[in-house]
Amino acid sequence: MSPAFEVATFLVLGVLLLADLVMVARRPRIPSMRESGLWVAFYVALALGFAAVLLAVGEPHKAGAFVAGWATEYSLSVDNLFVFVVIMSRFAVPRESQQKVLLVGIYLSLLLRGACILLGAAAIQRFEWVFYVFGAFLVYTAVQLLRDHGPSEEYKENAVVRRARRVLPLADRYDGARLTTRVRGRLLLTPLVIVLLAIGSTDVLFALDSIPAIFGLTKDPFVVFTATLFALMGLRQLYFLLGGLLDRLVYLPKGLSVILAFIGVKLVLEALASNELGWVNGGDPVDWAPVVPIWLSLAVIGGVLLVTTLLSILLPPRRRISASVRERELSTPARG
Repeated sequence: MSPAFEVATFLVLGVLLLADLVMVARRPRIPSMRESGLWVAFYVALALGFAAVLLAVGEPHKAGAFVAGWATEYSLSVDNLFVFVVIMSRFAVPRESQQKVLLVGIYLSLLLRGACILLGAAAIQRFEWVFYVFGAFLVYTAVQLLRDHGPSEEYKENAVVRRARRVLPLADRYDGARLTTRVRGRLLLTPLVIVLLAIGSTDVLFALDSIPAIFGLTKDPFVVFTATLFALMGLRQLYFLLGGLLDRLVYLPKGLSVILAFIGVKLVLEALASNELGWVNGGDPVDWAPVVPIWLSLAVIGGVLLVTTLLSILLPPRRRISASVRERELSTPARG
């Protein structure tokens, strides 16, 4: 991949992000379902188009790694959206201000993930054994997701948010989408600042999961960063498109756990195949450790996401069905 191609790619993506920022700053409003759907379709087509460009310039392996990484990051970002919904509800953010909060939250995600990508790439170059750590962490995260009963509908403030509440001069109410307001002549920060801190600090935890996952699919920092960037683009519109439907994707966390476990095992196998640790196989590579091809990663990721989405739509949990049935029974007057 030539440096000119990489620079041109980042310039185009930077212009798109800047245009999105300007649109929100000039017209802070709630987008319609149709508008949100068109934007989501545009960003998905843009990502697939970029994969086609990689294929056209003679990089089929990178094109496959990009699609696998983008699909993984996008599905993890959808799970991230659920947390955004919970935070917005917890802090009672006015709906007309949510678009600005989402955009800033997404930019924070991009900065945090960019820093994690640089650190991860440097660690991989110097210490090949770090794949053991990444793989074990992803398997641990997958087990935690399987043991969990789904996303929590309550948000617990972390130490950063609690500390900010104590030290920052905060107003009691929102002032549109502004971060500052004047109360009896005194300049104060609006609660929107706390919301942004809550989203930003939560993004750190999501970055700890997503960055090792995508490094498990490719070691190329350019592919890692572009896949992450494309996955974050369009999330704001996806939030308004899905809205209350996010909680219907009840099997998505289970599917993500399967994907993370698969990538974690893949990382450990790759670490064994290029082993450098003296206490593992005497410091020699393990011959029997297979290398998982990118086409298999694509098949597993795509298949798991398809199955979990269809199951969520077609076979919702029985407890939800039984609860709705009981509600209808209670609301139906008894016949004498």
